Amino acid sequence: MYNPQFEMMDANEMASLQLERLRKTVQKVYDNVAFYREKFDELGISPNDIGSLADITKLPFTKKVDLRNNYPFGLFAVGQEDIVRLHGSSGTSGKPTVVGYTANDVNMWAEVVARSIVAAGGKKTDIFQNTYGYGLFTGGIGLHYGVEALGATVVPMSGGNTDRQITIIEDFKPRGIAGTPSYILNIAEKMRARGIDPRDSSLEYGIFGAEPWSEEMRQKLEEELGLKAVDIYGLSEIIGPGVSIECHEAQDGLHIQEDHFFVEVIDPDTLLPVPDGEEGELVFTSLTKEAFPIIRYRTGDISSITREKCICGRTTTRMSRVKGRTDDMIIIRGVNVFPSEVERVLLQIESLVPHYQIHLVRKQTLDLVELHVEIDDRMYQKIAGDLEHELVVGMKKKIEKLMKTTCLVSMDIVFNVPQTIPRSEGKAIRVVDRRQEQPVTV
Repeated sequence: MYNPQFEMMDANEMASLQLERLRKTVQKVYDNVAFYREKFDELGISPNDIGSLADITKLPFTKKVDLRNNYPFGLFAVGQEDIVRLHGSSGTSGKPTVVGYTANDVNMWAEVVARSIVAAGGKKTDIFQNTYGYGLFTGGIGLHYGVEALGATVVPMSGGNTDRQITIIEDFKPRGIAGTPSYILNIAEKMRARGIDPRDSSLEYGIFGAEPWSEEMRQKLEEELGLKAVDIYGLSEIIGPGVSIECHEAQDGLHIQEDHFFVEVIDPDTLLPVPDGEEGELVFTSLTKEAFPIIRYRTGDISSITREKCICGRTTTRMSRVKGRTDDMIIIRGVNVFPSEVERVLLQIESLVPHYQIHLVRKQTLDLVELHVEIDDRMYQKIAGDLEHELVVGMKKKIEKLMKTTCLVSMDIVFNVPQTIPRSEGKAIRVVDRRQEQPVTV
């Protein structure tokens, strides 16, 4: 364990520490961030009203639109002279979200990532291959500084250049690797294509995140690569990767770094808290950030929490693996479907590779779903390239039935030949919305 003082802290002591840090954070944003001061004043709230952790519900929520409306630096709580780092989103759906870090913020971030690596099974003596993208995206640099804080050796590969990734795995013999699960599977697939068995590599553990992934995907990763696969969670608005992580001992919920981040789970419709164990939207409040403290940030991620002690010895609250994002959820004729639920079913089907896309199409006035899947090389050879073969027809009926009974949505299964569904070199594109195309008549 990297920092047992906090990772094994008694629940009452943790609550006392959180309250102390929450009150300081609330005072800080009230004094230094006009957006929060106006919000608090509108609600008739002052920092003195926070007498217990339960009082956090008196505070306003923060949403991504608030970050965009205050672009670029309107939510910063320190002057530019104290900012040592800026990160942000791509801004593909509008203005990017921008977050800042002081030197203390960077050090705190490095520590929580170092804790995360140890929880995943990492050691100071490791070589660690980092395939997360470097740049404004927080993933690459976040893991990089955490590896260095641990004292291990980082290989800053970034994303893409898959052939080079394989060469580094073979020559440098890293013990740990990090990246999106879809891209790591892409690496494994290309290793096999080159006649290399991924299970024979030096890799013993992988830290995967930045996209929702299922338990079935975990099993696939562990089978393909012969490693222990753990889930990491974070987002730039809170700090970046390292907000929480699974431990390698249990792989049963992600330990939240509660001395730095306070978690709530709310009903996204009523905005009221839900009981422990019940799914809802994750809401985080930063407790120690200096440059960009954030109050009750609605993440859009669907999860649940438990406060039961873990077998690894950590006492921190655990969150379940993210089921999906509220804005990634597909709504078809009133039925809500997350891509991770589709993935969970597909990875149980033999002769399919773990790459798929959900295409939303419109036929006349109806929204329909085409589920594009890909058969593996062995099946493709068996059917001699005939996608109308009776074996494929049988698979199609089986998948359609499973999707209907599991996801409660009818899907038209579209089979693709090997290597035709786009491979990820970062975050996988799971949903393709084609509903603005010319409607197809039935």
